[in-house]
Amino acid sequence: MATEIFVNLPTSDLERAKAFFTGLGWRINENFTDENAACIVIDEHLYLMILTREFFATFTDKAIADPHTSLQVETAFSRESREGVDAIIEKAVAAGGTEHRDAQDYGFMYARDFEDPDGNLFSAVWMDPVAAEQGPDAYAAQQGQQPGA
Repeated sequence: MATEIFVNLPTSDLERAKAFFTGLGWRINENFTDENAACIVIDEHLYLMILTREFFATFTDKAIADPHTSLQVETAFSRESREGVDAIIEKAVAAGGTEHRDAQDYGFMYARDFEDPDGNLFSAVWMDPVAAEQGPDAYAAQQGQQPGA
């Protein structure tokens, strides 16, 4: 069995969160969704568990941070192209999210960030296949640039 990743995030409005994430084109696994939680399928082995704040609090004795005012984690996921990065940001904004900051373009890597309506931060990232496999210096060499430039 492949390793699967489940990112657990609190929400103040489960129905709003479900609408937002399905607006990105992701689907809900109804087998693991109820009045306390929704399992959002991003990809074959990548899931978001969106939990009501009250239910989320049962998992820990620590205080639950308010993602509108503090950041504990940024969830990054890859896209197959720069256009794919731009497309998911457009969907996020149309579904009620906000773009967090301007695009970061490093040539070999392109990223844009968005917040969901609860303030949780996500980053959509494209990386050149050469850079992903061999590192940024290999990409620079392919482009005729000095490594690290």
